[in-house]
Amino acid sequence: MKKLYLTVCMLAPLAAMASEAPAAAPATEPAETSADGTSEIMIAETPTKVKLMIASDAAAAAEPDNVVVIQPTGRILLDGAIYATNDDEFKAGVAIPDFRAGVKFRYGKWKAKVDVGYAYGKVGMKDVFMEYDFTPNFLIRMGSFIHQFGLQSATSSSMKVSMEEPTSNEAFNFSRMLGAMAVYDKGDFFGTLSLNVESGAMNYRANDMGKQGWGGLTRLVWRPLHDNGSVVQVGFSFAGQSATYNADKELNHRSVTLGANFPTRVNRVSAVGALVTDASNTIRFTPELLLNYGRVALETQYYFLQANRHNDLPAYKAWGAYGMIRGLAIGDTYKYSHADAGLATPSPKSLELVLLYNYTNMSCKDAGIFGGRMNDISLTANWYINKFMIWRVRAGYSHRFDRAGMPDVNLGAFQTRLQVIF
Repeated sequence: MKKLYLTVCMLAPLAAMASEAPAAAPATEPAETSADGTSEIMIAETPTKVKLMIASDAAAAAEPDNVVVIQPTGRILLDGAIYATNDDEFKAGVAIPDFRAGVKFRYGKWKAKVDVGYAYGKVGMKDVFMEYDFTPNFLIRMGSFIHQFGLQSATSSSMKVSMEEPTSNEAFNFSRMLGAMAVYDKGDFFGTLSLNVESGAMNYRANDMGKQGWGGLTRLVWRPLHDNGSVVQVGFSFAGQSATYNADKELNHRSVTLGANFPTRVNRVSAVGALVTDASNTIRFTPELLLNYGRVALETQYYFLQANRHNDLPAYKAWGAYGMIRGLAIGDTYKYSHADAGLATPSPKSLELVLLYNYTNMSCKDAGIFGGRMNDISLTANWYINKFMIWRVRAGYSHRFDRAGMPDVNLGAFQTRLQVIF
C-alpha cells in the first residue's frame, strides 16, 4: 500500500500534463527565426515562440506563457590543492572535479531539467526532473534531484560559499533521490514535503535491488524578516528513511552506510564513516538559523541521526554541527532568495569572506560503532568575477580521530577553484 501511494503521487503531475495537452493539429508555416534568435511556429492557429536563451531563471519566467524557453546549462570546475599532513594518502595536484552540460525547458507552468555530469572518467546523471507551478507560491517537482533538508541542501555543490560543504552536511544529508517534492513559498513561511525511494534506484533496477527502500522528509521555515540585507530565519527539517540497498545479501536492506570525505576534491579520502548493520530505519532532524544584517550573515545547523536496529540491538546515534560567518568585503548587501529560502549569490564584482567551523561525531559507544570524529575550520575568499565566473581560495585545517582501525589525521589544505557556471 505504501508503494501504491508513492507511485500515485509521482504519476499525478504526468496525468495533469496529459489533460492540459492540446489536441494534435497539422503544422502550418515553417519556423522563422527573427533577428533576436526567436523562432515562431503555428500550433492550432496559435502563435508559439521557441526561444533559446542563456539567462537567469527569473528572466526565463518573465517570458509569456506562449513562449517555449530552452536554456542550455553547464559548469566547469578547475581545482588545485597542496597539503601539509601526516597522511601519505594526500597528494598535491590539480583536477577537474566536475564538468556538466544540460538543458532547462520552460513552457507556461511546466518546467523540466536534464543535467549530465562527467568527472574522473565517469559519466552520470545529475538532476533529471519535471515541475509544475500550480501558483506563484506552490509547485510540485518529480524526478531525481536533491530534496530539501536544511539550509545547506538548497545550494548546489558548486555554489557552496565555503568551497566545500560542511562535513556534517555531507555525512547526514542526502544525495539525489528519485521522488516527488511539494514546495510552498509565501510571505513569512516556506515549506517542502517529499516522498522518495532510495538513491540507488537511479543505478539499479528494482528487481536487482531485491526491493526499494523508501522514505519522506520535510523542511519548514519561518522568516519574520526576509528583506534584502535584513533576514531573521529559523527552520526545522525532519526525515525518516528505511534501510538501504547493499550488494551483500546479508546486509541488503538491513543496513545503512554513512560517511563523508575530507573537504577536498583533488583527492578523495574518507574522513568519517559507519556501516550500521541490522538496521531497520533511520530518523534525522536538523534545526537551522540564518541571520543577516547588511553585508554580514550568520548561518548554522545542527544534525542528529538515529539508526534503529533489529534484534533489540542498541540504536546507533550520531550528530554534528557547523557555524558559518559570511561577510562582503566588497559589494552591496546580501539579497534574499525565495526559491532557496536562503541568501542569493552575491552580485558580480563582489568579494566575500567566509569563516566556517564544523564538528562531526560518527562514533557511538552504546552501539559499538566508531565511525570517527572530526574538527574542521576554514577561511574562504570568493571573488565573483562576473555573472558566470567565480574564483575561490580556501585555507583549512581538519583533525580526524576516534575512527576504528584508522590512525588520527591532521590535514592542512590550501585550495583554489576557478569555476564557470550558467
